[in-house]
Amino acid sequence: MNRLIDAPGRLARRLLPHRRGDATATQRLPAFAVPADAIAALPDPAAFRQTLLQLIAQAERRIVIVALYLQDDDGGREVLDALYAAKARQPALRITVYVDWHRARRGLIGQAHSEGNAGMYREYARRLGDGVEIRGVPVQGRELLGVLHLKGWVIDDAVLYTGASLNDVYLARHGRYRLDRYHLLRHRGLADALADFVARHFADNPAVPRLDTPEAPATRALLPAIRELRQALQFAAYAVPHETPPADAVAVTPLVGLGRNDNALNDTVLALLQQARERVVLLTPYFNLPRSVRAAVGLALRRGCRIDIMVGDKTANDFYIPPEQPFTTIGLLPYLYENNLRRFARAHARQLASGQLNLWLWRDGDNSYHLKGLLVDDDAALLTGHNLNPRAWALDLENGLLLRDPGRRLHAMHEAEWSALRRHATRLADYHALESPRHYPPEVRRLLRRLSRVRLDRLVNRLL
Repeated sequence: MNRLIDAPGRLARRLLPHRRGDATATQRLPAFAVPADAIAALPDPAAFRQTLLQLIAQAERRIVIVALYLQDDDGGREVLDALYAAKARQPALRITVYVDWHRARRGLIGQAHSEGNAGMYREYARRLGDGVEIRGVPVQGRELLGVLHLKGWVIDDAVLYTGASLNDVYLARHGRYRLDRYHLLRHRGLADALADFVARHFADNPAVPRLDTPEAPATRALLPAIRELRQALQFAAYAVPHETPPADAVAVTPLVGLGRNDNALNDTVLALLQQARERVVLLTPYFNLPRSVRAAVGLALRRGCRIDIMVGDKTANDFYIPPEQPFTTIGLLPYLYENNLRRFARAHARQLASGQLNLWLWRDGDNSYHLKGLLVDDDAALLTGHNLNPRAWALDLENGLLLRDPGRRLHAMHEAEWSALRRHATRLADYHALESPRHYPPEVRRLLRRLSRVRLDRLVNRLL
């Protein structure tokens, strides 16, 4: 009973705004010196899929995949087939896949109850053996309160870093895609650091059981181990040396963060915004910035920085439900995010009019948008799966790669990526360019009124 009474307070403490970051913190971070020509951005989901399958086919020593989910659909099965085929070709190859425990054990939102993706994992293991080890990572006892959101796949000495998960739409199958960012870094030290982190914290951990066996325990039985895992992850860090990059190299720092206190990734996001001198490009799929990030963006505008923020149009949101389909409550989210953007645009009307602030809406047919990250002053970039929203800020286990590039060796790569994104984006002239809530579908208007009446819209923004 006491736990139930205390639950709102515990949840509120996790969601309180983060303290201000240190603008000079990024300069003191340890880093790997990675040759600039060992870093490449892949242009689209098709190239991502092709590169992933090619790396798997060529693997000789290790494959470590960490993703929110590996879906039971054609795309997920294509990846699993490739993993089992690689193991058959190279029996000494060690293959481990880590996915979110809760996400793997349920069906899709809005669909009938099922055994989830774990059923596919067990079916493959029954047919093909246990050569591909698949484990579930429960960051918290309930999915609502935090999920595994680590990114970065290690295949031998290559790191394929993307915010994507593994299913049809992320892999651009069947004519639709969900756009993300995709970077390939070939560096043994960086690959070792990412693989070592998951080995230390997940491998053989009692809180991280296998999902590909019929003996998977109930979540309730894991709760004590989950608490210990979460406590350990709140103080976890990658093992990174202090290497000084030569002129042709880039300083790459892997960062991890969980919770609102002592979160190295959150601190770095704030530091990057606070140290920005001329230009910031901010990418997020769900416009719902934490209060401290909004404040840092506002201060950067006062300093005269140009800020470009790109989000997906509400129809490019992965929760969007077209009018011809039955509406469910989850379909409210794209409208909540658009309302957030509308308020932000209205509050910064002067900077929008002058061109100092540019808000971009991405849309390409019925495809969806899932990009995250920062570009700062042409010499720093953050590759991350962090959604830059309150949930990621306080609840989910997140990571990222900070690229410090004072020689601007990667400038052309970043500019090519940014230019390609703008081909399917429209700049907002002002907040009137966004659809007025008065024109939303009736079900959406009714739910928005109900939420705002009791101020629950703010809580929903923080949780989803």
